[in-house]
Amino acid sequence: MKSKLFRVLLLALLLITIGVIGYISIGDYSFVEALYMTVITISTVGFGEVHPSNDFEKLFTIFLILTSIGIFAYIVSVLTEYIANGKFLDELKLKKMHTKIQNLKNHTIVCGYGRNGKQAVKKLNNYQKTCVIIEDDDDVIKEIEKAGLLYVKGNATDDIVLENTNIKNASYLITTLPSDADNLFVILSARQYNQKATLISRASNETSDRKLRIAGADNVIMPDKLGGDHMASLVVSPDIIEFVDKLSLNGDCDTNLEEVIVANLPKEFINKTLRDLDLRRKTGCSVIGMKTSNNEYIINPESDLKLHPNAKLIVLGKEEEIKKLKALF
Repeated sequence: MKSKLFRVLLLALLLITIGVIGYISIGDYSFVEALYMTVITISTVGFGEVHPSNDFEKLFTIFLILTSIGIFAYIVSVLTEYIANGKFLDELKLKKMHTKIQNLKNHTIVCGYGRNGKQAVKKLNNYQKTCVIIEDDDDVIKEIEKAGLLYVKGNATDDIVLENTNIKNASYLITTLPSDADNLFVILSARQYNQKATLISRASNETSDRKLRIAGADNVIMPDKLGGDHMASLVVSPDIIEFVDKLSLNGDCDTNLEEVIVANLPKEFINKTLRDLDLRRKTGCSVIGMKTSNNEYIINPESDLKLHPNAKLIVLGKEEEIKKLKALF
């Protein structure tokens, strides 16, 4: 369809060019006068001539009118087909979505909307995180559009497609492509565009883990390995696993885990202790873990542990307690 539209514009330009050259060649017309005569002739608006036409000019005008009728009939048919097929509205919608994506900041890019991609997007939506999906399957894209999600059509290994997701302003990228080689390529490209983003990749083979991390992946997830480990854990310690599974934003249980970045706390609490923060009394939440500035995890931290700016707290609380926590800080 785009080639037809280009052809239509080319024909219209060609018709005007022929008219201008013709009037200049056979009559005493300047460029502006020739352009004026061409426009009023092919548009049939009926304005007066610049000066009385001779026989050659009249014959050329007749030729131009008959030619323009055929060309304009073709133009109308192409435009009607373009609008009737809905492609015009679709392109407007895609352009609007592209503009919205380019204005995003701190969003998450999900490459692939297969089984793992869908789970990732669902979780992100539950936590009200903005995400942009990369997908090239037309049937899957229809599903994405129906769900009202932002997307870019194309192959995630294509640098132009990555650029269209506004990757430079993204905070996270999750690649869930079935091929480890494709995921490796996506990680390499993404790291070149954004040095600060957290890159998470799916992997099928254990040998791919190291390669993906060398390429720039911060985390590598093996769904098959996790699935087997999870099932075995249900045999060894079923109650603990089921309890942990329920700790989610929209799970069956109203108890949730929340991550608190120390740097986002009020300044008066920076470099103070957990006792000074006093989350239990203020919100009802309990601090069950901390990730230090050295990326070390401390389980059930002591109350005299200092709150360094680069640290993160893992907080456990009920839904209403988590809301109090967010409102407080």
